[in-house]
Amino acid sequence: MIKERIRELEVLTSYLTDKDKKIIYKAINFSEQAHKNQLRKSGDPFIVHPIEVAKILTSISLDASGIAAGLLHDTIEDTEISINQITNTFGDQISELVQGLTKISKFSLKINKQKFGENYRKLILASSKDLRVILIKLADRLHNMRTIRFIQNEKKKINISMETLDIFAPLAQRLGMKEWQDELEDLSFQSINPEARKSIIDRLNYLNSKDENIVDEIRYELKKNLLSEDIDCKIDGRIKSAYSVWNKIKNKNISFEQLSDIMAFRIITNSTRECYKCLGIIHRKFQYIPGRFKDFISSPKSNGYRALHTTVMGPKNKKIEIQFRSNVMNQIADFGVAAHWKYKDPKSIKEKDTKEYRWMHDLIDLMNSSVSQDELIENSKINVFNDEIYVFTPKGDLIELPTNATPVDFAYAIHTQVGDKCVGAKINEKLQPLKTILKNGDQIEIITSEESQPSPLWERFAVTSKVKLQIRRFFRSKKRDEYILFGKEILNSFFNKENYELNDSTIKKIKKEFIVNHIDDLYEIIGSGRITALSVLKRVYPEFNYKSSTKFEIKSDNSIRLKGLTAGMSYHLAGCCSPIRGDTIVGIVTAGIGVAAHTIDCETLSSYADNPERWLNISWDNSAQNKTISNARISVVLKNEPGSLGKITTIIAKNNGNISNINFSIRKTDFFEIVIDIEVRDASHLKNIIAALRLVSEVSSLERIKG
Repeated sequence: MIKERIRELEVLTSYLTDKDKKIIYKAINFSEQAHKNQLRKSGDPFIVHPIEVAKILTSISLDASGIAAGLLHDTIEDTEISINQITNTFGDQISELVQGLTKISKFSLKINKQKFGENYRKLILASSKDLRVILIKLADRLHNMRTIRFIQNEKKKINISMETLDIFAPLAQRLGMKEWQDELEDLSFQSINPEARKSIIDRLNYLNSKDENIVDEIRYELKKNLLSEDIDCKIDGRIKSAYSVWNKIKNKNISFEQLSDIMAFRIITNSTRECYKCLGIIHRKFQYIPGRFKDFISSPKSNGYRALHTTVMGPKNKKIEIQFRSNVMNQIADFGVAAHWKYKDPKSIKEKDTKEYRWMHDLIDLMNSSVSQDELIENSKINVFNDEIYVFTPKGDLIELPTNATPVDFAYAIHTQVGDKCVGAKINEKLQPLKTILKNGDQIEIITSEESQPSPLWERFAVTSKVKLQIRRFFRSKKRDEYILFGKEILNSFFNKENYELNDSTIKKIKKEFIVNHIDDLYEIIGSGRITALSVLKRVYPEFNYKSSTKFEIKSDNSIRLKGLTAGMSYHLAGCCSPIRGDTIVGIVTAGIGVAAHTIDCETLSSYADNPERWLNISWDNSAQNKTISNARISVVLKNEPGSLGKITTIIAKNNGNISNINFSIRKTDFFEIVIDIEVRDASHLKNIIAALRLVSEVSSLERIKG
């Protein structure tokens, strides 16, 4: 049996030179000796598996080094053979390929998130060095799926199949290897949901039995129409796969009866020109289904796939899907990257390489930057599964983005600095919100400002994983810096207040007590409110007896000045009283949130009366560069007289206030009550506006609303 398989492999490697074939025979003998006495779950000698993997690799005309590595891929993991023996026997190139495969397989891939993440990372990183590694791994998985029926443990079988659907089938798709993808999906579907697969196949067989020659008849009709226009082409037809039908039923939430286009035809021509000519003939002859035409020739998919797709009401009044490809397009569609990868001159994938590999660079970058396994899996899955749209820069350059991308995704695709400084966007020369979903063919111009920075809201509508990661990274860094700065001020302030010196010796003791490598780590914890300065002092000086004061006193000379006031960061303005610059404020430390700034007369403060150690003396940072605009809210009861509203808006404007919102809360015949939001510099500015408004005779009453 083994000799027969070897003879088959000899026939399949006829495209190699005699010198290359000698390397293959040498690898077979080496692998057979290494796996001697080992059996597969099927009962076959273990060497059968590497030979079958090598046979699969010949279908894409892989070079001798790649096939040899396929024959040797399990030797280091499953036998006593060392990598040095591989290097000494076969040289560096084959050795590096085997090492890359061993890195992937060292720990079996599990569905459990921890293993899923770390092994998926290894898989992609290994493939980035030499793409042949991932081709061999896909071939290995394909043969394992072909023999998965021999695994008795049902749970293990389902886990392997789910993993194949989650990782390997999408990678085959991304590499444009359609035949491998289809088989991986079908074999996985057979293990995961055999009943559903059988039900669909039975139904397809039943439909076929009712009209068993339907595919041939439609193909004949199509061929006749094209020949009448002097187009000589090849036409393939098939019933769609069970997994493809299952996905349509599941994703479109429809019944089998509602599925109409279960037949697919492929028209293969001699040139791109003939593809478009065939499309025109078919559309003239048969009714086109609106919304079902796609041109992947002018805008190829990211994996290099090119074709025209359409759906028509075809011969026999059947809805059919048709793909138009040239011979070259068809070869790349079936074998993807393997159809044009230059194995005689192996090289790493560089930025200058063709765009079908760019997705791999982005994925590697995301994986290296992900801070958790969940984030890693989310990032990688989004990258593997997303469809693309094509938009243009003002200069006409084409930019490829995921479906549902927004101007924020576009800005970061241009450059990280453009994204960070983005303030607006023009889509087709019209100003549009940054959350606008882009469409194919849109032309986008990004408006930037040196004073701008990313907004946390962007993460809600950005769809590119790289953009979301960049935004998270920006705020993670900003948040930590603010926590450190604020925590340091809190600790210094508290130690000074209690007459303790925070010197190098004390800091050394603090680091030891709290087991931190750097004092900044402790400052961060204090600034975020997870521990208090009091607990630090008591840990370092156990003899310290803290006498809790029943009343908190404002000490302007020993206050911590707020800077930035970015909501949601280490300190924020409390929503219950909405303090503005100039109000007398006090800070309340809350674990996990940081410091909330309240006005000193805020009613919420009464709930913290018994915890004075959580109160902080804080004040506004009055440096010129930190003077920001604040939003204040006032309630005005106004006489219902002509021109009264105009008078108060005029006075607000004359006093340099900007009205951001007006709401009529009560309307009566003789008066109405309105709530006005005003942008002001500080509390003093607001007082001036309020005083001016109270001089207006039509104003019956006026008060500031806090919260």
